[in-house]
Amino acid sequence: MEQKAKEERAAQEKATIELRGIKKLYPMGDQIVAALAGVDLTIRKGEFAALMGPSGSGKSTLMNILGCLDRPTEGSYKLDGEEVAHLSDDALALTRNKKIGFVFQNFNLLSKSSAAENVALPLIYAGVGRGERRERAMHLLEAVGLADRADHQPNELSGGQRQRVAIARALVNDPHIVMADEPTGNLDTKSTHEIMELFEKLHAAGRTIILVTHEPDIAACASRQLLVRDGLITRDEGRGVKMDVV
Repeated sequence: MEQKAKEERAAQEKATIELRGIKKLYPMGDQIVAALAGVDLTIRKGEFAALMGPSGSGKSTLMNILGCLDRPTEGSYKLDGEEVAHLSDDALALTRNKKIGFVFQNFNLLSKSSAAENVALPLIYAGVGRGERRERAMHLLEAVGLADRADHQPNELSGGQRQRVAIARALVNDPHIVMADEPTGNLDTKSTHEIMELFEKLHAAGRTIILVTHEPDIAACASRQLLVRDGLITRDEGRGVKMDVV
């Protein structure tokens, strides 16, 4: 019993994300609709987890809460041991900027800014000086194989190149968590392969990756697959475990 308690404490210490009883409720006419119906989830540091589920399953709502873009109606969310479920808007924004990098399906790049300027954008909000912003942006563009495209605008880049710029931007504040929402949804097969290789390298370097996808072959790249249905995680596969939760 003592050994089991030690193991549980050790596992708890390594958790970067802990959700307990997370609900997100919306009024709809005279009814209350539960987008999330009481989610329990632990993601440990360095895991690569894929979230899957049909439209309307609640996975996007869950991703928004995990990314501190929204708050739950009920429940506890501990990020690196800190309760963040009911932080103020400013405190949530600070947490996002320090700990989480985001990658989106549509890249969300500024069309009139260069690749380097797009990568450096989060550093402006962090108060980093111009010279250091450029240096860090160039370092990351080199890491994703785009140093020679640093001064190109998004319309001068392919879809795969734009997504690599977006990944570099997500990493510029050195977050230990990267959240990606359908990052290969607008890419061809070759670019998809290149982007997933980048995520695998980030995972190998110790970052925590959470990826939303509709595609089973993309989810298979992750070490853990989570299926969301009707506002709950109904299947959890990975780490040598396959479990139907409900």
